[in-house]
Amino acid sequence: MALETLETHRCFAGTLGIYRHVSAATGTPMRFSVYVPDGKGPFPAVIFLAGLTCTEENFTVKAGAYAHASKLGLVVVAPDTSPRGEGVADDGAYDLGQGAGFYIDATEKPWAPHFRMESYVARDLQTALRENFPVDPARQGITGHSMGGHGALTLALKHPDSFHSVSAFAPIVSPTRCPWGEKAFSAYLGPDRAEWTAHDASLLMAGGAALGRYDDILIDQGLADNFLEKELKPELFEEACQAVKQKLTLRRRPGHDHSYYFIQTFIGDHLAFHRERLG
Repeated sequence: MALETLETHRCFAGTLGIYRHVSAATGTPMRFSVYVPDGKGPFPAVIFLAGLTCTEENFTVKAGAYAHASKLGLVVVAPDTSPRGEGVADDGAYDLGQGAGFYIDATEKPWAPHFRMESYVARDLQTALRENFPVDPARQGITGHSMGGHGALTLALKHPDSFHSVSAFAPIVSPTRCPWGEKAFSAYLGPDRAEWTAHDASLLMAGGAALGRYDDILIDQGLADNFLEKELKPELFEEACQAVKQKLTLRRRPGHDHSYYFIQTFIGDHLAFHRERLG
């Protein structure tokens, strides 16, 4: 899988790069960023999945992650949120189409040919990392924000052999029960709601997915988040974890909203959480 280097920058005793490669899953070029600390690898790695409207750039520029990653000896990876380009389906709304891939494999037209973000993150991105960077695939975690928090939770529960630790910031924990998820799943997966359940973290957890694979799951949720009650509903995942006795650390943060200021505040905690579990 050929990799094109678009940019590199020295940053906090490490190197940040922006890369592009062609994904077999999406059939399109895909971009991602990788931060590699100085030193001898292979390193443990954490993948961050961003939210609606974002590209690989949002986390890379705004999250303030790399000083922490350098001290912890972590590779940090941030892929784009959807396929893009000429011939790729799109929608005029911010919450569907390009920038809103929802980390699932679409089955419906016009989305199915390219919108295969679950396969991209779980397969093609893994291959690019193994072949080009000093990462240890046996020590890899996943985290994300909002739509990306949904992606982190569901991919961890569905692919526990690939992801060995999991956390999330303000995740959509049950997309089958919120407007964002219902809109996206109707478009990408069709009207049969039974097909949606495999992409709902709360339903997956309640069904025992990956039970016993994670000693703890960390979620931070701001209580001043405008989307808390209508879209995010962390209590649904909390109830599912309690039902199957999965340990969950759900930290409700007074005064914090849905922005990257919230992520900046707690990204160090999340990276340390992953580093402890990845060894």
